Parts: sequence; C-alpha cells; structure tokens
Amino acid sequence: MSSFSAISPGTDLPRHARDLLRMHDAVIGGGTPPMRPRDVVARSWTRVLDAGLTPDGTNTRAPLGIDEVERRRRASPLSTVIGELDQVIAAVADASQMLLVVTDADGIILWRAGSSAVRHVADKLGFGEGAEWTESMVGTNAIGTALAEAAPVQLFSAEHFEQTQHPWYCTAAPIHDPRTGELLGIVDVSGPALTLHPTITALVETAVRLAESQLWRHHESRLERLRAASAPLLASIKGPLLIVDEHGWVAHTSGVAVRDRIAAPRSDRALTIPGLGLCLPEQITDGWLVRPSGHETRFRIVLDLTAAPAVEVTGSESSWRSSLTSRHAEILQLLDHSGRTGLTAAALSQAIYGDPDHVVTVRAEVSRLRRALGSVVETKPYRLASSVELTIHRTEH
Repeated sequence: MSSFSAISPGTDLPRHARDLLRMHDAVIGGGTPPMRPRDVVARSWTRVLDAGLTPDGTNTRAPLGIDEVERRRRASPLSTVIGELDQVIAAVADASQMLLVVTDADGIILWRAGSSAVRHVADKLGFGEGAEWTESMVGTNAIGTALAEAAPVQLFSAEHFEQTQHPWYCTAAPIHDPRTGELLGIVDVSGPALTLHPTITALVETAVRLAESQLWRHHESRLERLRAASAPLLASIKGPLLIVDEHGWVAHTSGVAVRDRIAAPRSDRALTIPGLGLCLPEQITDGWLVRPSGHETRFRIVLDLTAAPAVEVTGSESSWRSSLTSRHAEILQLLDHSGRTGLTAAALSQAIYGDPDHVVTVRAEVSRLRRALGSVVETKPYRLASSVELTIHRTEH
C-alpha cells in the first residue's frame, strides 16, 4: 500500500465510509469522534475551519471563463503531456468510473477527461474546467490538500470537508518541472467513493512519473532542434560561444566551461558568466547566441538590504541593478558565509527551513536565483562562483 493511501487492501468501503461520516460530524461539531482522522486530514480540516469555510452545502465556486482557461492551457508546460496522461486511464475510465483532472500550480482545473457519467455528476459539484480547487475555496480535497502539503494525497468519502464531496474519492499528486523542480500543477484521479481500489495510488504515481519523464524528453528534443537549426551559424563563427534557448538552457557549447544552464538571455542586458566575464546575447531563430564581449573579468555583486532587497552587478564594462526576493537574498548571504566549501541542497534546506526535507523547494529557488543573476551560483554543492565578489549593505542599527 502506498504511504498516502486512504484505504488498505480488503477495506470494507461502505462500513469505512459510515465510520468516517460519524468521525466528520463529531470533529466538525466539536464532539468526541469515534476514531481519529488521519494526520493529513486533521491538518487540512484545521486550515479549512480557520479559513471560515462551512461543511454543509457547497462553498463558493467562481470558475474562470473559457478564454482564461485557454490562456492558462497555452502557458502551461503540461499542455505537451496531457495526451499521454489521458492515455493512462482512457482504456479503463468508463468501466472504472474514473475522472482524470489536471490543474495548474494555482489549483485551477485546466483539463478533465474520463467517464462521461462521472463528468456529469462532477459538473453539479463545480468540479470542472476553470474551477479553483484549493482548500481555501472548496475545503479539504485531494487537489487543494496536495498543494497545501506539497505531497501526494488521497481522500476517501467523509475525509473531504464539504458534505457534497463525501460521495467521492480523490487521489492527487504534484507534478514538478524535471529541469528546475518548480511546481507545474496537480494530477488527480477521482470517482465514486465506493469504487476506490488500492491500486489507484499507483496509477497516479505512474501518471506523475510519465508526465515528468515526457517533459524532460520534450526539453531534450527542443534543444536538439535548436542545435540542428544553429549548425550553419556555428560553422561560420570562431571562438568560444554558447547556443541557448529562451530560458538559458544550453543546447551547444564551444570553448566555454559552463553547466547546463545560464541566466535567461535578454537583448538589453549583458550576461555575466564566471570564467568569461561579460557576454553579449544575440537573438537567433528559436534561441540565443552568447559570446564573450572581451577579456575575462571578475565581477562584483552588491546585495543591498537597506530597503527592499536588490542587487547591483558590475563587470568590467557595464553594470545593472535588479530587485530580489527576500528568500533569494537569504540564499546569497548563506552561500557567501559558506565560502568555497558551499552547501548541499539538504544543508541549505536546514539553514532556511530548519530541516533537510525541503530539497525540492531549495532547488527550485536556486534555479530561479540563477535565472535572475546568471551562473553566479555553482552547483554540487551550491556556492558562489570563484569570480564573484559579494558585498552586503545592511541597515545600521
């Protein structure tokens, strides 16, 4: 049985549903329940009650319009893998009364497929495209609780907060960008509660693994197409250079010792790449050509904490200033303090969150920091590049 399953093999589903209903009514009503809710359910109910939601009836649904749903679909990297996800359950959807639901990182349902009969019932619940299924909108549910817990969640019957959701089971898990660790959305399989089978958790786990592996494959294919399209240009240019995509992922390198990504290129700003100094990005078809602007240079970063965090980056010939999040400012200070020894993702998680369990979040934050500042942060372990001099300006007390 998966660690997040709501049932065990052999569970008497009707009886368990009745037990959960009595538990729900007692806990929500302030009484003594005949059984304790699972920890993940108890935490969620606490959050939902604190938010002022009510269990009887249906809390407010305000689905987005079709134009906004289409815009979000086009912007979502998951649009490239939705077909593969649909195939995971398409063969058994009607017979098993399943719905596949995929949301974005905001919990907005963007795609829904599966049993036509169950879709009809879901429509009455507001469980359709454009609806926001976060805890703050619809109470404890697998999608919203998976977002809140940053972990897979399965809920059965009256483990849902709203009574209208008690006839359902829901099994949801986050999908992350395999390149950056960034949360992209939630994949969910739902259906009538009494049809829940212990293998549903494995089905959802398979869907997540498929989505993330396909996202990586699409990424590699895009870089390969960029390399092929750049071949004529590369044949005519001498000297060190990079070919990168619009996000800074390296498709080709010549004479440049960099890792797999640099800061996203911009036409109005030089890129500072450790070991090369300032490089000038030139836009080409579907990507960027990045070449050094001159001799190797060191560069200086001033982290200004006297007001809202900001950085000023200065190279040999130019400088620029950018705002910074408080989290990114904290990471820069921790890496500066660690020196050339650096910090592992687990150590950085311990320093920021007080435990080593937020490695995925740390990787995503460092990836965003590198997109903002360039390759000033080296990896394995995380540390400031040797060509970086960091100065911190703090408010005097």
